[in-house]
Amino acid sequence: MPRYRPHVAARPSWRCRVCGAAWPCSPARLALLGEYREDRISLLVYLATVHHEAAGDLAGQVDNDRLCDRFLTGARAR
Repeated sequence: MPRYRPHVAARPSWRCRVCGAAWPCSPARLALLGEYREDRISLLVYLATVHHEAAGDLAGQVDNDRLCDRFLTGARAR
């Protein structure tokens, strides 16, 4: 039986340690939505915080508007 490995970010690249996709990858988004399903505001605060850290690590490498979309779009209410 395969062991579950959480999809977490590798810093300073902000790529997933498991799948290598830009973090938060799809599995990370799903896990975060499940973890924070009862508290969307806390999820947005958490993602805004890590977005700020990623913006510092990726300054000059990734456009900040695209980075903001990458971190916050999946957490918005549907």
